[in-house]
Amino acid sequence: MTMLWTVAVAALVVAVAAWVVARRNARQVAELTAMYWQLKFDHGELKAGLAPASDAPAPQPKETFVALSSMKKGSGL
Repeated sequence: MTMLWTVAVAALVVAVAAWVVARRNARQVAELTAMYWQLKFDHGELKAGLAPASDAPAPQPKETFVALSSMKKGSGL
């Protein structure tokens, strides 16, 4: 009978420890989620603030890409 009580108390201790760890992890996940959305919002705000400053068009590239496969086809090899 003592063995059963020992197993029951040990199971209760393990369950309480698991519950404490689960609550701590849930709290950390909630905090990380809030930090993620705050960072995403701040990034959007900064990105929106930079958009009007870049009104100049992007410079056009001077060279164009030519695939090597098209050069091989045209050379007759």
